[in-house]
Amino acid sequence: MPTINFVRYEAELVEDSGVVIGEQDQIDGGFSSLDGMLHWAIGHSDPATLKEAAKDAEKMSMDELQKRQLELKELVEKLKMPSDAKLMQIAIDDLKNSSLSLEDRHRALQELLILVEPIDNANDLSKSGGLSVVAGELNHSDTDVRKLAAWVIGKACQNNPFVQEQVLELGALTALIKMVNSSSAEEAGKALFAVSALIRNNIAGQDMFYAGHGYIMLQDVMSNGSLDIKLRRKSVFLVGDLAECQLQNTEKAELPIFNDRLFLKSVVDLIVVLDLDLQEKALTAIKTLLELKSVEPQILREFCGLEGALERMKLQLEESMVDEDKRDYAADVESLRGEVELIFRQKLGLL
Repeated sequence: MPTINFVRYEAELVEDSGVVIGEQDQIDGGFSSLDGMLHWAIGHSDPATLKEAAKDAEKMSMDELQKRQLELKELVEKLKMPSDAKLMQIAIDDLKNSSLSLEDRHRALQELLILVEPIDNANDLSKSGGLSVVAGELNHSDTDVRKLAAWVIGKACQNNPFVQEQVLELGALTALIKMVNSSSAEEAGKALFAVSALIRNNIAGQDMFYAGHGYIMLQDVMSNGSLDIKLRRKSVFLVGDLAECQLQNTEKAELPIFNDRLFLKSVVDLIVVLDLDLQEKALTAIKTLLELKSVEPQILREFCGLEGALERMKLQLEESMVDEDKRDYAADVESLRGEVELIFRQKLGLL
């Protein structure tokens, strides 16, 4: 005869007994804990009834017991757990409170950061007007509030055209572009993440990015050697992403940034910065740029110095391959460098 877990059995009696939950518990939205529910159930049940119910439970098959366990789990979830939509609304209501402490404002944004990951939740946040509230936090005086708000927007926008459109309509892109120039590396990084998520595969967003001089922001970041290396990596990765999107939308006129000499030079210069990850991303971007009609190989050669940069990079990678820890990665980057050099020479008509 199967044995019964007594705690599970006690909880099941809440449903079996037919006893109505007390008024205060209804007001509070359920019991504060499973133990509280069990103690309440035991205290309001007749011992004889409990004993009889225990005998009945012992006669149940394993399938019946598992079914009852599932029913109990669903009951507890209904009693204890508010929906994601409710939790998001609570967080948004908190953000609307101008007297909310900074600590609680951070907490509300951190909760939203988790809640908006599922695409349905991100859509619900947009439909409820919550995105407008979060976008408003981009102008907050506190660095961490701005950083978290940008992070939430970026998470909500990822691969989500509906939310991208809503955020663009709110005018948040302009604020995010400005935030990338923040003296706080973390704020700048989250702002650039949000910009990337907002305009990825979004033609309207990319047009607004160009109109808002976002390309100048990218150029400044890529050209500034004193900035956090991670920010420079993200910047050149976005350049490659924009070029790739342009290749996939051949019916659309190519953005003017792709034949801007200074912009292209800021990309080329990165391949000789001693950081393998950055070099790889820069090479990948250049490889994609070389496929665009508006990118002139002679400009890359004469003004940007791509030919010489590729040669210097080759020597750097040879030195890196001496280091056992870097050897494999450096070899992979050298392979990519060779591909870029071949494509470049073909474009120049040298092969």
